[in-house]
Amino acid sequence: MKRILPLVLIILAVALSLAACSNSPEPKTETTGYPYPTTKMIPVVNDYHGTKITDNYRWLEDASTEEVQAWTTEEEAFTHSITGPLPQRAWLEERFNALWRYDDETVPHPVLDGERLFYRTKKKEDEKWVYMTKANADAEGQVVLDPNEWDDTETMGGSSASRDGKYVAYGVAHGGDENPIVRVMVTETGELLDDTLRGWKQSVGSWLPDNEGFFYTCKPLEGEVPEGEHEYWHAAWYHKLGTDASEDVMVFNDDEVKETWHGAYLTEDAQYTIYYRGLFNANELYFRKTGETGELIPISTEMENEYGIDIVDGKILITTNKDAPRKMVYITDVDQPERENWKVFLPEHDKDKLTHISAISGYIYASYSHNTYSVVKIYDLEGNFVRDFPFPTIGTGNVSGRWNSDDIWVSFSSFTYPPTTFKYDFDNNSLEVYREFPVEISVDGVVADQVWYPSKDGTRISMFIVHKDDLKLDGTNPTLLYGYGGFDISMRPRFSTTALTWLEAGGIYVVTNLRGGGEYGREWHEAGMLGNKQNVFDDFIAAAEYLIDKGYTSADNLAINGGSNGGLLVGAVTVQRPELFKVVLCAVPLLDMVTYHQHGLANIWAEEYGSSDDPEQFKYLQAYSPYHNIRQGVKYPAFLVTGGENDARVDPLHARKMAAALQAADDGGGPIMLLINKSSGHGGGTTITTRISQQAEQRAFLMDQLGMGVPGK
Repeated sequence: MKRILPLVLIILAVALSLAACSNSPEPKTETTGYPYPTTKMIPVVNDYHGTKITDNYRWLEDASTEEVQAWTTEEEAFTHSITGPLPQRAWLEERFNALWRYDDETVPHPVLDGERLFYRTKKKEDEKWVYMTKANADAEGQVVLDPNEWDDTETMGGSSASRDGKYVAYGVAHGGDENPIVRVMVTETGELLDDTLRGWKQSVGSWLPDNEGFFYTCKPLEGEVPEGEHEYWHAAWYHKLGTDASEDVMVFNDDEVKETWHGAYLTEDAQYTIYYRGLFNANELYFRKTGETGELIPISTEMENEYGIDIVDGKILITTNKDAPRKMVYITDVDQPERENWKVFLPEHDKDKLTHISAISGYIYASYSHNTYSVVKIYDLEGNFVRDFPFPTIGTGNVSGRWNSDDIWVSFSSFTYPPTTFKYDFDNNSLEVYREFPVEISVDGVVADQVWYPSKDGTRISMFIVHKDDLKLDGTNPTLLYGYGGFDISMRPRFSTTALTWLEAGGIYVVTNLRGGGEYGREWHEAGMLGNKQNVFDDFIAAAEYLIDKGYTSADNLAINGGSNGGLLVGAVTVQRPELFKVVLCAVPLLDMVTYHQHGLANIWAEEYGSSDDPEQFKYLQAYSPYHNIRQGVKYPAFLVTGGENDARVDPLHARKMAAALQAADDGGGPIMLLINKSSGHGGGTTITTRISQQAEQRAFLMDQLGMGVPGK
């Protein structure tokens, strides 16, 4: 059990550090009543295209220094002094243990050449999933890899079985760092081969037939590229089994743009190899017959739109958003890939967004987003409509399988429908339950309403409000509003156990579909990116105002939460409209939008946000950057900002700097608190125990600030 420092010791530590730091501001104790740790200011001035900006907390960016580590320890001691004693925390830990710990098993999938199956299991007492195999469907299961026997911080970072299942290539990552080191083992015996790979952040893709070797991707090691660029120059390689990594061959890369990503993978029948180069919102695609070494055959080369490709039975199906914001599908013969030979297979829908197509058991399953929930339509390979897919209700579903297999698997959930796996009987057009959610839970009386509200510029935004059916619109309901709004990512109606606990405690849970997301197509996304990013914040603010105006809640009863790009969202609305929210959970966020692109791999996001290196983009980045728009003497809402110690995507420097600046500026609000989660990455801890502890502490803080007690007490 972690030891929580008594409040009196924290106050004493603050007083001692004050005496040692003459250039530090007085801690806010009289106005706020919170004994924040002493944080010195060291002004650093930079000139951006004629605009000078002073950064008082640049020194907090380097987590390797003892000074920053000591400051972070003090900040976390202050945070734990508040969250540690909360009774809601103990209740949440108990509920999460009940809801997250159970015997579970994934769908068993056969290898591409043979009967061997691979799947994962997790016992109630396990902290991590176990990788399993069977020689065939009737055989007894065998453990391939059990990460529960590894160090607590070690996790499987992806796995890829050979086409016959004889070998498994798997990665081991540490503490959520997303840097798996790949090894190859013999499935039956567990013997590790001597094979190793090049670079870092290794990821294995397709194996070639007859176990000749496999494709993989990685980034270059430090020293192989200019200083500071080893986070970029991602490339696809080929490794021949039994050879040294120095003999691996680079098969697809980019010599000019360091931010692009690459991949090489085989079609299901192994007849063709697909080559991918992409950014977030555009990509190039090529292919050729597997084993050939001639010129790649282009599908798309302009790097201006999105393309996807499926090759089945001599046909190429091409999904794209070029001239089709909600996407469409073309078809052509594999020996006539030139664009002039493409024919429309599925035209763009007049309202719904095509999310993807899947070639399964002889048919094409086209998945659409209709007002954010799933609709799947089935077609034959000639483009004839067969039928709509029979999902059990409105929600989020996915249909998966292979072209040359009869097994059709379906995963489905909604706000009021726990996750369920089905097998689909095509002939009878029926669903058979394969696995229900294994924990007994009740959703009786839970209602999910989809509403539409106007944003600042009049654009209609959709939103889901999840609540008990005895809801009273008297403005007193503790409400948690969640949003994301970026990177073409959709917020769909899915079941959430964390949302369920919020409802059990008497709250309302709300998810809003902001511009910048992918719910309604390319135009919806572009309306919330680059110079349009303020639309996302306006949409979220309008959601809060709608909830208040309609009597669902009030500013004193409203909590907001977002992570990563969603952390940027809640950080921005906090400094723009601090009076509108009572408490904020800002997780693994980007917050310094003027310098974000200078840290780690973050320049890959310039496609979404822009870069302060560009004079015009600097103007709007500075205008909304949460860190740069904190105002002195403002009463800010209670604010908990988190980071991951090993976050490979967003450096926790954003969280540290934001906490320091808000603590110095706040006047009568707060508390302003910081948590840098240890041995954790962008998605949190590596074990169930760690994730339960982290989530319980954060959610308990929200509940406490809204006056939500422990249910039944």
